[in-house]
Amino acid sequence: MRKLDSTKVRPLKSEQLLRIEDHDFALRPGFGGSPIPVGIDVQVESIDSISEVDMDFTMTLYLRHYWKDERLSFRSNKNKSMTFDGRLIKKIWVPDVFFVHSKRSFIHDTTVQNVMLRVYPDGNVLFSLRITVSAMCFMDFSRFPLDTQNCSLELESYAYNEDDLMLYWKHGNKSLSTDEHISLSQFFIEEFSASSGLAFYSSTGWYNRLFINFALRRHIFFFVLQSYFPAMLMVMLSWVSFWIDRRAVPARVSLGITTVLTMSTIMTGVSASMPQVSYIKAVDVYLWISFLFVFLSVIEYAAVNYLTTIEERKQLKKRGKASGMYSIEAVQAMAFDGCFHDTDVDIDLTAFSDRCEENETRARAASISNVDTTRIKRKRSLKGNVGRIILQNNHVIDTYSRIIFPSVYIVFNFFYWGLYL
Repeated sequence: MRKLDSTKVRPLKSEQLLRIEDHDFALRPGFGGSPIPVGIDVQVESIDSISEVDMDFTMTLYLRHYWKDERLSFRSNKNKSMTFDGRLIKKIWVPDVFFVHSKRSFIHDTTVQNVMLRVYPDGNVLFSLRITVSAMCFMDFSRFPLDTQNCSLELESYAYNEDDLMLYWKHGNKSLSTDEHISLSQFFIEEFSASSGLAFYSSTGWYNRLFINFALRRHIFFFVLQSYFPAMLMVMLSWVSFWIDRRAVPARVSLGITTVLTMSTIMTGVSASMPQVSYIKAVDVYLWISFLFVFLSVIEYAAVNYLTTIEERKQLKKRGKASGMYSIEAVQAMAFDGCFHDTDVDIDLTAFSDRCEENETRARAASISNVDTTRIKRKRSLKGNVGRIILQNNHVIDTYSRIIFPSVYIVFNFFYWGLYL
């Protein structure tokens, strides 16, 4: 007899070896009996993004299922398992696990679909997928940006309740593993944990549900540079107006309006990157209080200017008129026309706008020696009296504001950071 050539023997197909055609895989294993246990373990590859505006997160993970289906058992002399790709999945029964509260999800397919099926001789099955999923995370922004967010990815069988399928973590708390290099730009990942529970639906009953829990603590340094520090500078800049001459109306008003508008820009920028929630956030408290300090500095000067005007009117009425001329102090004259005047010079209120031009005309007509002498006198007078002029021209409100505003703002910062940190 001719010996058979083993290289020409037609090998059995995987379907024939597993006897797939002999069974109805539309039914779960052990149909009609006790629920089939399906073990789960997860390896988190990365957390791709966290969106505060959409209140969701995106995660890439390896999802592995373990169960036993005696219909897939086969004979093996060496007790070795068989590994298949995704083409066999459509022909056998697999658990219908889905992600609760997911918005988008997909199985990676580069270069081929990232699906693996491993069958052991005794019928044990390992089914592994590489998935990216975007799911909801119910965030609380009441402490933003000093907050810690707790998110979870939930897994559950879609069709089989607890009477047909028992979903559990394969290795307990060790069933959840993470990549050591997982990092986020705005968050520090504090912990990963696995838990389980039950979910009830009024029309279909109780279902086993697994939870992948993780806590995210926000990095505050970015927000200190972008929001808190600029707000502090604007508040301190508004205090500069307390040290400016109360008669310098354009300087103090323009400084106040600039700081108010800058604070409004900072607040708008922070709100644009946040969801439109109906409650107050921690950053809102700080920015609004800072805005209030800036606004009060403008109101403070309005009060100073108004009271100063009333006081001067009273003084002018007491002094009376002397042939249409008023004797006013040099500081007041300098504030009106921008030129320094000696205190013994009487100035016509109607001629303030022309005072500088008259001085220039007289300076040209006078001799060089007289001009130099006048300039020297004025310089000496300014050098000796600048401090006195500033102190004498202060209003009592400005004096108290220099102490009260910084003190209250420091106390506010102390309580704010002590409360939220």
